[in-house]
Amino acid sequence: MVTKAWSGFVVWSRRRPFVGGALTMVAGIEMFFSGQLDLGNIHVQLGIEGAQSTILPIMMLLLGLLAMLMPVHRIFYGVISLVVSVYSLIGLNLGGFFIGMLLGAVGGILVVSWMPKTDERAADDQSREASSLPGVSAELPPLAQRRL
Repeated sequence: MVTKAWSGFVVWSRRRPFVGGALTMVAGIEMFFSGQLDLGNIHVQLGIEGAQSTILPIMMLLLGLLAMLMPVHRIFYGVISLVVSVYSLIGLNLGGFFIGMLLGAVGGILVVSWMPKTDERAADDQSREASSLPGVSAELPPLAQRRL
């Protein structure tokens, strides 16, 4: 049962910009914790700067999640995450001490550059995955049989 759930997750994640979305979400988490730092007993958040330390990480989390859930709009979400990452250099503790900015930029680039597989490549990959799973026959899909 675990292998079936895992193989279902693997198939789901390969149809989406999963790694880029995950990196974008990790960047949002890192930016959130870097913006909420305290210096001893002093916790300072003034005006718009305080709002940016909350809004920018939430935007990064949502952009990563939306890129994974709706891969059709991946270019829009990736470009916006790149813009928010670069803006975080100014608006949020040097982009989460450069770590969050770099994670967000790399995640945004991966989301933008991800391409869905064509039908032929997807059929070949599914036949390879099916042959590698125990207890599953290694029959070729009809498209692959015609090429032989």
